[in-house]
Amino acid sequence: MTLLALGINHRTAAVEVREKVAFGPSQLDIALKELRALPRVREAAVLSTCNRTELYCVTDETGERDVLDWLGRFHALPPEELLSCAYHYVDGEAARHLMRVAVGLDSMVLGEPQILGQIKDAYQAARTAKGLGGELERLFQHTFAVAKQVRTETSIGKNPVSVAYAAVSLASRIFDDFSKARALLIGAGETIELVARHLHEAGVKAITVANRTKERASQLAEEFNGQAISLDGIPAALEEADIVISSTAAPLPILGKGMVERALKRRRHRPVFMVDIAVPRDIEPEVSELGDVFLYTVDDLQEVIEENRRHRQVAANQAEALIDSGVAHWFQERRIRSAGDVIREVRAKGDVLRNEAEQQALARLANGEAPEKVIQRLAHQLTNRLLHQPTLSLRSAAAQERQELLDAAAELLLGDDEREH
Repeated sequence: MTLLALGINHRTAAVEVREKVAFGPSQLDIALKELRALPRVREAAVLSTCNRTELYCVTDETGERDVLDWLGRFHALPPEELLSCAYHYVDGEAARHLMRVAVGLDSMVLGEPQILGQIKDAYQAARTAKGLGGELERLFQHTFAVAKQVRTETSIGKNPVSVAYAAVSLASRIFDDFSKARALLIGAGETIELVARHLHEAGVKAITVANRTKERASQLAEEFNGQAISLDGIPAALEEADIVISSTAAPLPILGKGMVERALKRRRHRPVFMVDIAVPRDIEPEVSELGDVFLYTVDDLQEVIEENRRHRQVAANQAEALIDSGVAHWFQERRIRSAGDVIREVRAKGDVLRNEAEQQALARLANGEAPEKVIQRLAHQLTNRLLHQPTLSLRSAAAQERQELLDAAAELLLGDDEREH
């Protein structure tokens, strides 16, 4: 069986493509069940964030194309469209990729901490959907251990520039005085909480939080002396907002071109700065066609984030070295487990031969045969049966001049101590 990691991310695909293959919370359970039900897939987990959609599977050697075709079918996309931007890794490189993702080395924001929590969520969802077997279970647990070691032994996670910080930093290039700006934040998850914190620290005093669940919006708004509204209140709030930053898990856009256009008229065309961090997008792309709107997506934050990457490169190199060690350890454990399968098969065959010889010996004893003769015959018979197949294989190896197999057999069957004598 093969460990496979297949997906797209912010480096290989634009947001227009990433949003097409993103899995919303309501889709995840059925997606895992369908993926796990593919004939060549034994185990499966799905990781879907604003910057990546990745499938981790245990398949047979020909299962990769089945997985890619399924991803296209699930999202009604032709496989050719995915082939142009998808990447895949197998076995050790798949394990390395997951570890790099977990510590933030493959993120848009180098070292960003949120991705580890998202991987843990993906792991838990796969467990709940019974998508995990021994191989992926051990891989995820090993990955979590490596991520903890990297966070402990390097500075990769200290003061990271998050996507939220980058969004606020971009806004600062447009607004000279944040204290007079009014902000509308759509969503109430971890990213929006970070946005609210950065805006508050930058001097924004008027913050409105809109969320599907108003109770969660109220908890966040109270922390920054802001106002909470439901999604129904967004049209009115848009009329007052100078800064709009959105990050929800909604499957369809929340802000349409018509809604924004009407708000601009009531604002008398005072400019609005908008950042859409969500994938799929919360703000219709056509909004960028409106005058007085500065609309940015998560991909547009790259310049701010790249500066952070340069400063954190030393810690990243240290993290890569720890991941090399983690992959080597994972490989070693995997090889030991594969040897365990062979050992179990050998011992099972030995047990069958022993049971057969034992039953025959007991039958002879029951027929009155002398115990001494029964034992002698049992020992001779069992030795012959146990050594029959190895003897045939050794003769065949000798005939084919396979010295390496003969040497390995001598080491396995005789051991160094026996051979010295």
